[in-house]
Amino acid sequence: MLIKLSANFRRLSSGWVTLLGLLIFVVFSITVLPSQSAQADRSTGQTGIPDLSFYYSVEQLYEMAEGYGAEGRSAYIRARFTFDLIWPLVYGFFLVTSMSWLSGKVLQEGSRWEMANLLPLAGVLFDYLENISTSLVMLRYPQDTWLAANLAGFFTALKWVSIGASFVFLVIFLVRAIWKRLKKR
Repeated sequence: MLIKLSANFRRLSSGWVTLLGLLIFVVFSITVLPSQSAQADRSTGQTGIPDLSFYYSVEQLYEMAEGYGAEGRSAYIRARFTFDLIWPLVYGFFLVTSMSWLSGKVLQEGSRWEMANLLPLAGVLFDYLENISTSLVMLRYPQDTWLAANLAGFFTALKWVSIGASFVFLVIFLVRAIWKRLKKR
């Protein structure tokens, strides 16, 4: 099933689809991310945001929830279920299409690395799991939300590892594609 999904992404990721993914990613990064960042700073103050940390403990998450106050916690939850529903789809689309298109240019058919184009999907999944778990903690604060609080930091770390690894593969595929093109000349 995963092999077929990976192959379908490679088949559908033409140069134009990849360019569209890049364009959406760049426009979103330039127009939406700065305003979301400023809004988060206003809502949460200098307390920090779990989503931007690599990992945080249960205690640190509860300290953030305390520091936000009721209004900040509400703003945090609202952002997770508006902006942060779209953002993972944007970066996921960009990474999947660009990795799929480039891997088709540099990998031989049947290579074990072809399925690397599925790695961004793990990042998107862990991002959503992070959003759900941190939002539950914020929603129920000051009540203890043991399971969500204990999983949140791990989901965040797994999100960053998946996204980081996706960008590493993307750069490797891009460098190999450029090298291959230069060698042809």
